[in-house]
Formats: sequence, structure tokens, C-alpha cells
Amino acid sequence: MEMELTALHWIYVVFIALIIGFMVIRRDTTLICIIGIFLLALVATGSLASSISGIFNSFIFAITELMSTILIISIIVAMSTVLTKSGINDVMIAPFAKFIKNPTLAFWVIGIVMMVISWFFWPSPAVALLGAVLLPVALRAGLPALGVAMAMNLFGHGIALSGDFIIQAAPKLTGDAASIPVGDVIAASIPLVITMGVVTTLSAFILLKRDMKLGRIKADNEGFVQDQTMSENLLTLGQKKFFAVFIPIAFLLDVVALSILKLQGGDATALVGGTAVFILLILSLVAHKQQGLEKSTGYLIQGFQFGFKVFGPVIPIAAFFYLGDSGFNQIIGDYLPKTSLGIVNDLGAALAASVPLTKEIAAVTLTGIGAITGLDGSGFSGISLAGSVAKLFGTAIGGGTATLTALGQITAIWVGGGTLIPWALIPAAAICNVSPFELARRNLLPVTIGLAVTTIVAMFLI
Repeated sequence: MEMELTALHWIYVVFIALIIGFMVIRRDTTLICIIGIFLLALVATGSLASSISGIFNSFIFAITELMSTILIISIIVAMSTVLTKSGINDVMIAPFAKFIKNPTLAFWVIGIVMMVISWFFWPSPAVALLGAVLLPVALRAGLPALGVAMAMNLFGHGIALSGDFIIQAAPKLTGDAASIPVGDVIAASIPLVITMGVVTTLSAFILLKRDMKLGRIKADNEGFVQDQTMSENLLTLGQKKFFAVFIPIAFLLDVVALSILKLQGGDATALVGGTAVFILLILSLVAHKQQGLEKSTGYLIQGFQFGFKVFGPVIPIAAFFYLGDSGFNQIIGDYLPKTSLGIVNDLGAALAASVPLTKEIAAVTLTGIGAITGLDGSGFSGISLAGSVAKLFGTAIGGGTATLTALGQITAIWVGGGTLIPWALIPAAAICNVSPFELARRNLLPVTIGLAVTTIVAMFLI
């Protein structure tokens, strides 16, 4: 398990610390990220020209990686705009408003629905399906947009994705790396997923309610009421009711198609996005009649403006963190050691090789490895390493391989899969029109508390 760490690894660690520090004190990290990219490229290549080019190339790589997310957010926002202006949105949310009457119900109902849908189709398409309909209901009930984003994020990208009980992509990766059956990983992860989910969501909700009471976070229902006055008299009441039924049915048919065709991830997002485009076009033509062609283009432009405005501040930080994984070779070149698995995986492996072994230290180390490898923002890139380290540790301490594997998987996905890394949680932040950096800051303490408690529970289960 000896891993050669070079100056590139240590530069990366220093800039991770700087980025996290600047985020905590609520300062912009763009300059820090660009300097980090430049220094990594300069140390690797020794060429000033290549280092300067590396900044631009890293931005291109980040945009390419994020493009599908940018597109789905832009299209959903464009569709939501025409729903609001035509008044269809008011009719659609009426049934939900009858039983989501206060912030508490809004938080837990949205979270649980998000979790269930995410189990079957993963979180990104689930955010798109739920956000346009349930966000206005939650705002009207008095839950701030930031609270809605937290609920969708923690239950979807946290609980559902970290367990991945239905699709089972995550436990298969970790199980294969640890040479144990997928069923063993899932069985071992159930108590840990429950612990992590309950502790984190309760902590987040308690802190949210406290800050609402103290006035640190204000409900957005006044702004929501103002937004609703933007609706225009474009459709008759009968037409609004028809589309209020037609649109959910269209997305429910998507859900059926996702299940029958076994579409996941990007394929699922593409189906939802394509459906939203068709709905946008139909509504534009019906609502605006002769001006429908021009209006549909206008709505798309508004959506894309929103999407790139939200993602703009995130691209530099995403570009830096992508250098921690496969992006390094594609952006800068093959300058890492021959045995390297990527900077973040190398750091995780070095951590595993440098600690003495007891079951307590093994649990803490797997949590650390999961957190480090999750820093690239994917959540999945490092879980194979977590599985292989869990196998070594389990053999050394005489058991607990499945529990250690599950712990590494849960940590990596909670950190990198979309609750702490700003660009990974953009879908929820963008749909709710809140800052991804603010959402990451709000999640930091609850997720940290959850990981600490879950690690302790894992110690007793090994």
C-alpha cells in the first residue's frame, strides 16, 4: 500500500485547505482555485505557457463534465417560467398545498418523497421532477428556499444515493473492490445509512428551525406571492386545468419508461429534459399563439441565462477539484507517478498505509478515505479504493470487511455525491434559486455530526 506522494499531492492538499477555509469565512474562492490550477500545471510541466493554457483547458473540462446538469437545470427553469406566466403553476400546486401547511411538513414531506424517487431513478432527475411542483408549495407553507434545497439534497444525494439499495451501482463497485457479495455490503450499510440519515436530517432541521426563529433565515413566501402576480391571462381556466393534469402525467410516463427501460443517471436525466422541452414548446404555442415560436426561444434563452449564471462561479472550483481525479491527465498530461490512481485516491491510499490497525482506527480511517476521495465531487470515483482498503483492514483485524466497506461508501457519497461539494449539489440549489456555496455551508455541520456518529456506530458493528 506504499504510495509515492509528490509535490503535486501536497500542493493539492494546501489548496483544498485554502478553498475550504475561504468558503467557511464566506469569501469567494475563484482566485484561489485558478492559482491552484496554475501552480499544479507549472510544477507538473515546468512550462509557463502550458500552465497558462491549463487554466483555460481546465475550464473547458469542467464545463464539459457539468454540461448535462447545466442543460437540465436551464430547461426546467425555462419550463417553470412559462408555467408561472401562464398561471398553470397555481393550479398544479393547489392539491399539495392542502396538506403541506407548515414548514415542518414541507421539509419532511419533500425530503421523504425525494428519497423514495431517488432510490429508483437517482437524485438529479428526481430534483427536476419534484422541484418545479413542490418548491412553490413549500414556499407558500413558509419553508425558505434554502430549507427546500437542504431537504431535497440531504434525502436524495445523501440518504438515497449513499445506500443505493435499488439500483445498487454503489454497493456493486465497493463490493467488487472488497471481494464480497453486493448483498453483504447492502446488509451492512442499512444500519449505517439509517444512522447517518436520521442524525444528519434531524440536525439540519433543528439548526434550520433555530435560525428561522432567530431571523437568520427568512421565509420566501412573500417573494413567492409577488412572483405569482407575474402570471398573465394567457389561458382559460379549463386550459390551465388540462395542462395541470397533462404535465404530471407526462412526467409519470417518464417514470414508467425509466423503470421499464432501466434508464439511470444521465439517460434518466435526458428523458426528463427532453420531456420538459416538449412541454415548454407546447405551452408556448398554446399560450402565445402566433407569437409562440418567438416566445419559446425567449423562454429557452431565459433558462440558459439562469443556468450559466448559477454555474459560472462554480466552474473554477470544479475545474480545480477535477484535477484530483482523471481530469489531471486530460487537462495537464501524464505527469503523476506511474502507480498513481489520481491525486485524491493517492492521498487516501497514503492515509490507509500510515495508520496502525485497530477496529476503531480502521473505522476512522475509512471515513477519512471516503471523505478525501469524495473531494472530486463525484462520490463514486473513490469508492472502489474504499472497498479495497476495507478488505485489507478487515483481513488485518479479523473481520468487519462489509461494515468498513459500507462506511467508506457512505462517507464518499455524502461528501462527494452532492451534500458538501458545491458543484455536486447545484441541481438542488439551482432549482431552488439559492447559492450552492450557502447550501454547502448549511450542510457542513449536520453532515459532519452525522459522519461522526455513524463512524462510532460502525466501530461497534465491526
